[in-house]
Formats: sequence, structure tokens, C-alpha cells
Amino acid sequence: MQILERHVVNAAKRAFSCRRVPTEKIKTLIKDRPGPRAGDLVLARVSRLGSHKRIELPSGRRAALLPGDEIIVVYGDRYAPDQYEAYVPKDLRPCHLVAAGGVASRAIAWHDRMGSGPTSIEPIGLLGCARAEPLNLADFAIDSARGAMPPAVFAVFGTSMNAGKTITAATLVKGFADAGYRVGAAKITGTAAGGDPWLMRDYGASEVLDFTDVGHASTFNIHPDRLFEGAENLLGTLSRRGCSVAVVEIADGLYQSETAALAQMEQLKSILTGTFFAAGDAMGAVSGASDLARYGHRVLGISGALTRSPLAAREAATASGFPVMGLNELLDRDAVMEWAGLAGMDLAAVAGQ
Repeated sequence: MQILERHVVNAAKRAFSCRRVPTEKIKTLIKDRPGPRAGDLVLARVSRLGSHKRIELPSGRRAALLPGDEIIVVYGDRYAPDQYEAYVPKDLRPCHLVAAGGVASRAIAWHDRMGSGPTSIEPIGLLGCARAEPLNLADFAIDSARGAMPPAVFAVFGTSMNAGKTITAATLVKGFADAGYRVGAAKITGTAAGGDPWLMRDYGASEVLDFTDVGHASTFNIHPDRLFEGAENLLGTLSRRGCSVAVVEIADGLYQSETAALAQMEQLKSILTGTFFAAGDAMGAVSGASDLARYGHRVLGISGALTRSPLAAREAATASGFPVMGLNELLDRDAVMEWAGLAGMDLAAVAGQ
């Protein structure tokens, strides 16, 4: 263990994943621990640039990376079919930056569009408090707020990455916000990144939270029960902050292990007012929406990238029996008020207040 000079901390490029950890809490550098845990903060040096040539800062700015740069990131597993499969290493030997939001891991496979592969980093040491205990994201999670929920909670699932889940969720946020509701947005699974939260803000969300607020840099390999506890905490916090509507995004596709477990979880279904499904093609839309209905979800519609094609949208609507809605349909005030009405008259009464 060594005392960490303040100028070292200030000079390092601190990632979005670390945003909840105040820099003044970083006091020591720990090199003698047997191995990192998911959520541990690490000071690392960039040794080779790969696919990630920038790192997202807490402010949202994507700072350029150069060989030799020191960065503050967080250990975590990653599951991203369009990018990396990666796992927290068992030691502090060289590993990889597997997400621009600041996740350190050891990549074992990646999509061929990643070209030269992951950016390589050399851990210098875990970052610790004054007692030389490693700092972990879980230590800085929001206070527990499990209990009361927003009166209306809508979920967005999808077929995979890039199916259009985030823009579907953001458009729902805007539709409810334009109708006069105080809307909160929460992403309950995924990998640390600022782009989605910023987009929810841009589309009118009054409050935005994600899984990093409950202590996870990534939710891959986190037990579904813990993920649901985190979701309850996020939704409870949105409720305490006065949100009458919450829009929840669940990352990846229905075949991803944590997403599959959450989609079938009775506790989650019991708090949802309705569910939307985003897909990039008609077959995926029909299969996914039908699966959700079979699990017991109230499927309100299909959206996502396939709505850019009138033919694909028509195929999905004909084969599934569910309405297929482009972005304009998701903003339709009559539809928004109908969805709000599913949560009861008390919710409808708060619009416009």
C-alpha cells in the first residue's frame, strides 16, 4: 500500500463509471491484494490503443486516449455481442478497457468489427480509502428506497443491442413528459455509459438513474435477485423524487441470461403497467413480443429499428397481432393518455399539475 499523491488522482482521466465516487475519497494505491472484485476502482496505464480510443468522463465528454495515459476505471464483466465478451481478471496483470464508459476486464472474444481488438491497459493498483481498503462502487450506491413505486411503470425490452430500445424508451419519456407527467427514466441492466442517461434527459426526463447508481459498473453475471433489488431501489428513488411515470430499459436481448431471468420474474412483472418490445426485423419482433406475452407481460406494442421499414412493420403487425408503433405513434397524446389510464385514474389526475 502507498499513499497516493493528489496530483496523480487529478491528472488521471476518470471514467463515467466512477462518477459516484468522490475523488477526495481516493487516498491509497493497493498492489498487494490477491485479485480485484467487480466494482473495484483501479488506476491503470494505457499501453496500446485498440477499438476504444476515447474514454467517457463523468461530464459526458469523450476524452482522447493516448499510450501512457493514466485512467481511473472500474472492474466489471461485459456481455456485448456487438463488442466484447470479457471477465474480471483474477489478478492485477495487464487486461483491457472493454467499454468507453470505463470498464476494465479481460476480453476473451469480440465482434469482428472491433478491428484491432480491445485497448490494452496495465493496472498500477487498486484505489483505496485512507484505511487502505479498496474502493468499490457498491460503497457509494444511493440510499435504499425500496417500497413505494411510481404509479405507472413501463418497460422496454428488445431483441439485442442496437434494436432501438433506447430511442423507444426516450420517445416514451418525451410522450409522457409532453402530456404533463413528471417522468423518471431508469436503465436497470447494461454496461456503464453516459450516452443513454444523457439522451433521457434530452427527451424530457425529470430524473434519470441507472445500475451504476446502485453499485454496478456492469450487470453481466449479477444474480437476477440482486438486479431486481437494484431496480426496486431505482424505482423507489424515482417515486420519492416525485415521478408519477417511470420508463425502464432492460439491456441486450431476451436470450441474454440476466435479461431472460428478469423478463420471467414475477416480482418485476407485478410492478409493470405495460411493456414495449424493440426489434430490428419482423421475425425478431414477433418472436420476442410473443415470448413476453407468454411470460405474462401486458405487451402494449412493438417499436424499434424495424419501424423504419413500412414493409417490416406491416409483417410484424400482421404476424404478431400487436400494434407496431414508430416514434410519432409513441408520441401520440391519445395513446399516451390511454397507457397512463392503465395505471388508474389517480395517475391521470396528476397530468398538467
